[in-house]
Amino acid sequence: MHTITPATPDDIPQLCALLAILFAQEADFQPDATKQSAALRAIIEHPATGRILLMRDGDNILGMVNLLFTVSTACGGKVAILEDMIVHPSKRDDGLGGALLQAAITLARQEGCLRITLLTDRANDPAIRFYQRHKFKISEMMPLRLSLE
Repeated sequence: MHTITPATPDDIPQLCALLAILFAQEADFQPDATKQSAALRAIIEHPATGRILLMRDGDNILGMVNLLFTVSTACGGKVAILEDMIVHPSKRDDGLGGALLQAAITLARQEGCLRITLLTDRANDPAIRFYQRHKFKISEMMPLRLSLE
């Protein structure tokens, strides 16, 4: 049976493995378990920063979604950034991603968020269609980044 639960520190190794799959398919990022582990721990240990929800089948983590919280002057309040979302490739097309995303949307509403923003690769048509099916709209804004590392 599949359940959705908050992440705990014990989940970090499995989450790093999922993030390695995600970052291997994204153009802008590279897997780095040390960095991912530190960031996951920071989110899990500081819920005001954000939350990580997991799709579980017993002890196995099948998917994850990561919401980070900030404040938007445009919205006049709290908003969420959907930073990472992945379902293990062997479990895709089973409705798990939709259930996980809906849980994240519910959590964002419970937290008083006024908007959820996410980024996906421009060429990832399946992901774009997935988010559009869940009422996300393509923004007229374009992301720009400055690495400070």
